[in-house]
Amino acid sequence: MALDFDLARTALVVIDVQDGIIRNGVTTPNDGETVIARNNELAAALKNTPAQIVLVRVKNDGTEGMNPVTDAPHQVAKPLPDAATRLAMDIAADETATNVTVVNKHNWGAFYGTDLDVQLRRRGIDTIILTGIATSIGVDTTAREAAQHGYNLVLVPEAMTDRTDQGHNASVDVIFPRLGKVRTIAEVLAAIEVSK
Repeated sequence: MALDFDLARTALVVIDVQDGIIRNGVTTPNDGETVIARNNELAAALKNTPAQIVLVRVKNDGTEGMNPVTDAPHQVAKPLPDAATRLAMDIAADETATNVTVVNKHNWGAFYGTDLDVQLRRRGIDTIILTGIATSIGVDTTAREAAQHGYNLVLVPEAMTDRTDQGHNASVDVIFPRLGKVRTIAEVLAAIEVSK
């Protein structure tokens, strides 16, 4: 099924493409530099269009991070140094970009406890192009939250990565097709060009 974007109602939402995450073992199936490059490509295509570019980063002082009691081993949330929260995409430092918003999150998903929904709704956004890290954690949780909020989703696995192939593939093959449209970066870029 072909993509058809109304750029004024579309947002690229990029999850946790930041220095402290991209270089922390999330390398399958795509390495960090590839994920940065592909997200840079999408952002460049949308720069200064009617679309919105939302860069989401996890930022906490340690006390506000999730520390659930679980069966799986996990790291206790620790304060993230400023260098770890630095956004890794080119557009984050591009002062000529007029359509970029940064959202700080403290949980896996980008909606819970943030103003992301308000930021999107006040701009009339109904479609989210979703990318980022990690596929099975931050991206998957945000995708589920977005679907529950009624957004249309376009998911771009080539611009995502994870800690394991199993986690990435479970989200891409099982969950994402039930939440939205899973498309290649080439398909998304072509649809953006047609929409301009």
